[in-house]
Amino acid sequence: MARYTGPRVRISRRLGVPIFGSSKYLERRPYPPGMHGPKSRRKNSDYAVGLLEKQKLRFFYGLQEKQFRNVYERALRMRGVTGEKMLQILETRLDNVVYHSGFGLTRPGARQLVGHGHVRVNGRKVDVASFVVKVGDVIEIKDHTKSKSAARKSLEGSTARVVPDWIAVDRENLKATLLRIPTRDEINPIANEQAVVEFYSR
Repeated sequence: MARYTGPRVRISRRLGVPIFGSSKYLERRPYPPGMHGPKSRRKNSDYAVGLLEKQKLRFFYGLQEKQFRNVYERALRMRGVTGEKMLQILETRLDNVVYHSGFGLTRPGARQLVGHGHVRVNGRKVDVASFVVKVGDVIEIKDHTKSKSAARKSLEGSTARVVPDWIAVDRENLKATLLRIPTRDEINPIANEQAVVEFYSR
């Protein structure tokens, strides 16, 4: 799967939020990149606002445009509020659940853990990061020295991060269970999902 490997601080400055985690550089220059510095800019159109919000979510979860569009179209077919369903799909992706469980220090790190075959779901190896975890599914780290070592190292480094209430983590046995689908308030999205829905529905 293709992934973004360009300058991360530049993307965060362009979008106005710390997409890839906190950055002192972003704090020093809280304005879009460019040779003219923090000059006054025109007010964004509705289209530009929708595009900006979409890019925030896309880069935050590490998806390519086609993948993100597929998430939107899947949410559109589901019963309920499209924006909230879209967020729930993104949050229950396997790589994101692995990240929230603490087995990966970052989302890219969690995605790599999944892609290298270190993760099992209900006893079966799953190496597809976009696999959507269902309520009751048990995610565990493969019973292999290298796999467990990587997961335990991440757990030690992620102690300051709070595990969401909708995931139960057994740190001793390196297992996590999806208890329920998170609500919109629990997700606390980095972008306005309604603007994204309106952007795609044009």
